Amino acid sequence: MLRIFAGNFRNFNHNYTNILLMISVEEATRIIQSNLYKPEIITVPLEDAVGAILAAKVTADRDFPPFDRASMDGIAISAEAYTSGRRQFTVEGTQPAGVPQKQLSDPANCLEVMTGAVVPRGASLVVRYEDVTIANGVATVNSDDYIPAQNIHRKGSDVREGDVLLLPGTFLSPAEIALLASVGQSVVRIRRAPRTAVLSTGDELVEITATPESHQIRRSNSYALSAALRQLGITASLHHLPDREDALRDGLAKILAESELIIITGGVSKGKFDFVPAILGELGVKRHFHGVAQRPGKPFWFGTAPEGKACFALPGNPVSTYMCFYRYVQPWLRASLGAPVRPLTAILTEDFTFIPPLTYFLQVRVSIHSGKLMAQPVPGGGSGDFANLGQVDGFLELPPESTLFSAGEAFPLVPFRVFN
Repeated sequence: MLRIFAGNFRNFNHNYTNILLMISVEEATRIIQSNLYKPEIITVPLEDAVGAILAAKVTADRDFPPFDRASMDGIAISAEAYTSGRRQFTVEGTQPAGVPQKQLSDPANCLEVMTGAVVPRGASLVVRYEDVTIANGVATVNSDDYIPAQNIHRKGSDVREGDVLLLPGTFLSPAEIALLASVGQSVVRIRRAPRTAVLSTGDELVEITATPESHQIRRSNSYALSAALRQLGITASLHHLPDREDALRDGLAKILAESELIIITGGVSKGKFDFVPAILGELGVKRHFHGVAQRPGKPFWFGTAPEGKACFALPGNPVSTYMCFYRYVQPWLRASLGAPVRPLTAILTEDFTFIPPLTYFLQVRVSIHSGKLMAQPVPGGGSGDFANLGQVDGFLELPPESTLFSAGEAFPLVPFRVFN
């Protein structure tokens, strides 16, 4: 059994008092989801739409497939002639893909046909080349197992003209891009994602190309958040500011003026140099909460500014940053853009104990067994152990009402990786 405790009882009582001053994960979620971004509808070229959220339904402009289509290379013959016992057919020509439909002139004849070609008029069965011998202009079928319409993809069998193919709110992956291209949509109406800025703070952080001194670390949070946003089709501007009030005030004022979504990492706890919350207030950002009864990520801060702008100030420890993004920021973005959020649960594979009474986000490795998601706890070194994230697939959300979580119980899953 894995156990995580809060330290000695004196620290436990102090932590418990602090927890009482925080809002719950459920309340934080409710507040965030009550302050969604209202996206503008824009039109973009098809090639720029991948990763975006569709804003208008898409219908088929013709039947799919638009004609009876050969699904195998072979010969096209009359099914009636075949079922009556005929096995030899005179080859009278070829029906390539991409040319107008030809006519089979005699049921005793055949046309060679290529995959994707229109099935010739008069033909109602395609026999694949593997079951045919062609010699001296005569094709002999070497199988008695064919049925009418075999190897023919019937016109309109997939989609009928006018059928709805995609609904508003659809995330446009390469598969949807292919579908849009197939119905001739060279431009696409999408919901414009917010202009987004990612800001890291802290004097201990240096650029990733630098060689850190013994008291410094490289800026990893910004790149993690930028990559996570790119998976949602959003390109963010990256910024870094030192732990100085004047620099933070000037930099944040500029970022707020240029952005609609600001994600900040660091500077939001109770330390002497954690100026971010106060400065955001000075700049007109309304605080909705500061502090959530969760671990990791207790100092999490959320606020909004005029014109629908939103600001998420995340704790600077890498695991806290990562968890808060996937638990709060990503669902906010998807809901704002009208994309469905599909809740997932996973089954805990071993007993786990956690004290004190707050929501705990347990790092887990996820696998699939008998169609069910199974969550294996992976011990880590706390909210600063970002190297541990390379071994896990997501967080299992354990509620504050319990301290013992038993193997076999299912809990909400916050995934950040594709698992198998």
